[in-house]
Amino acid sequence: MISAKTPQSTEIHMTELVLPNDTNLLGNLLGGRLMHWIDISGAMVASRHAQKTVATVAMDSLDFRHPIKMGELVMLHAKITWVGKTSMEVLVNVCGENLKTGEVIKTNQAFLTFVALDEQGLPSAVPALILETAQEQVLHAQAQDRKKARLQRKQQ
Repeated sequence: MISAKTPQSTEIHMTELVLPNDTNLLGNLLGGRLMHWIDISGAMVASRHAQKTVATVAMDSLDFRHPIKMGELVMLHAKITWVGKTSMEVLVNVCGENLKTGEVIKTNQAFLTFVALDEQGLPSAVPALILETAQEQVLHAQAQDRKKARLQRKQQ
């Protein structure tokens, strides 16, 4: 029997420094690099929850609210919000920190879906989710709407 887990038991805090190789001609963090870091942090959470290898199934819309400049920190906080039989949804919040001023700004948010895989690469059951806070309950309840929207996009 697979035991249930709390979101706190598998959450990830990941920090990256934006270096010249991570930026575009304007000195801003490349969108593709940020997407990579979001995917990595989300996959770490899903793998910790499932204790298995996971594959990315979907990333919901990703809005770029504020640029992150070269020399700033990118702080990613990833936390599981919903689980099904073999799939999991992870929320990744992104903030940028200006090291000279100390200003921290939320720059991005994304929901990702992962599927757990067994040794043969087939979908595999994942532990249930124990919700402990009101915020976790809200995100979990809203996950059904996000899942429906993803399935509608897939059918189009």
